[in-house]
Amino acid sequence: MGERKLRDDRLAILIDADNASANLIQPLLEEVAKYGTANVKRIYGDWTNNQLSGWKGKLHTYAIQPIQQYSYVSGKNATDSALIIDAMDLLYTGNFDGFCLVSSDSDFTRLACRLREAGLFVYGFGRKQTPTSFQKACDKFTYTEIFGLEDVKVGAEVKQIDREFTQAKKEPSEKEPVSKELTDLLKRAYEATAGENGSAELGALGSQINKISPAFDARNYGYKKLRSLVGDVGLFEVQEIPGKQNPLAKVVYIKLKG
Repeated sequence: MGERKLRDDRLAILIDADNASANLIQPLLEEVAKYGTANVKRIYGDWTNNQLSGWKGKLHTYAIQPIQQYSYVSGKNATDSALIIDAMDLLYTGNFDGFCLVSSDSDFTRLACRLREAGLFVYGFGRKQTPTSFQKACDKFTYTEIFGLEDVKVGAEVKQIDREFTQAKKEPSEKEPVSKELTDLLKRAYEATAGENGSAELGALGSQINKISPAFDARNYGYKKLRSLVGDVGLFEVQEIPGKQNPLAKVVYIKLKG
């Protein structure tokens, strides 16, 4: 994701409680910590609604500020409006490098675009069924399914399911056929980053992939790291070279097989 990822960015986390599971908050915050420090953590919803009761026990534990927003008119999502207004207020303070928008709702597409227009990095978090428009509007979009827990509605009851989503490399017997969509994405990113000698640095490849497809994540395919995924796809020759400043730190290069 470029040089900005290397900075300890000041981030604002804004959560749409109506479209996010309380059970995901711990792994979500750990994911956010990879990108920077959460200086603001706010969650929006109608806290008089029993459907948000699962969140109430998490607010104190994770120091998340609840923002009360009553549903004044049936069918109108006042929560979204409150979140968007607060996001713009925070933007104009000039105190933040990026925003984390936690929702599976397409209503935040324009907000993500506006924040990026102002030069801020936007991380989106939501379910796989999140509309593509919102996913594409973010610099990086992470599917919450990779965190391993999700709420599902069984009749009138909401139950928690442990998906036991492995982040380790799949065993050969468990591999699924590599999709054309994935191979096309890898090839496009490779062509954009390869030098005259035909080699591309893995970090540059990863950055280019996320520019093309913000929702890409090696974990979506059952791999912990991009290095393992690229090695198993079979498209590239992979070479590790000792770093110039630190020989113990290996730099990974790939080259399309002939």
